[in-house]
Amino acid sequence: MYSLFKRYSVFVLGLYFLSLGIVLIVCSSLGTTPISSVNYVVSLNTPLSLGTCTFLINMLLILGQFWLIRGNNTRRDTVEILLQIPFSFIFAAFIDINMMLASVLRPTSYLLAIALLLVGCVVQSVGVVLEIKPRVAMMSAEAFVKYASSRYHKEFGKFKIGFDITLVSLAVIISLAVTGRVEGVREGSVIAASITGIIVTFLNTRILTRRNMHRLARRMGLKRMAQ
Repeated sequence: MYSLFKRYSVFVLGLYFLSLGIVLIVCSSLGTTPISSVNYVVSLNTPLSLGTCTFLINMLLILGQFWLIRGNNTRRDTVEILLQIPFSFIFAAFIDINMMLASVLRPTSYLLAIALLLVGCVVQSVGVVLEIKPRVAMMSAEAFVKYASSRYHKEFGKFKIGFDITLVSLAVIISLAVTGRVEGVREGSVIAASITGIIVTFLNTRILTRRNMHRLARRMGLKRMAQ
């Protein structure tokens, strides 16, 4: 039980870093990540916060998952999907908290904006690694892709690319329909999409390995944190 608690704690810590990375990328004013593009555009054009929009979109993705597993659902699938609800709420709260804390970040030059974008990509990547290491839950977007690729017998990676492209396209369409111009999707969106996977792989295989996490756990007095 204690080990499970620690694994969930690492997962929640990953959610915090993931949210902070997204916020830093948003604050660079160079766009946002593909997975947050629709949320961000909606938040720009409604009174809703980015965290609230993220939570609502996640709820739609959760409903989509139940639709995808129809006729072939198991108790495990149902629990896995329902577990996303509290974590989506926590993640949304982290986003709004970090948006408030990072409100003072206003890059005064394009070079500083790029630097902030890159820092955001690294922080986000740390969050992704900490999220997947404990193997206790999945966030709604990744889970949706998992169930969709399984339902339609497609490779996860290829379906994920199509999913990201669809989200960015929807963000552009919504922005054009509401404001007549493209908001929230810029070169930073392309950069984030291009390098985040590379950074995640590097961190996962070279830095935040299970051995290193065990070492860190022992130093912190948590001998089995990464189990």
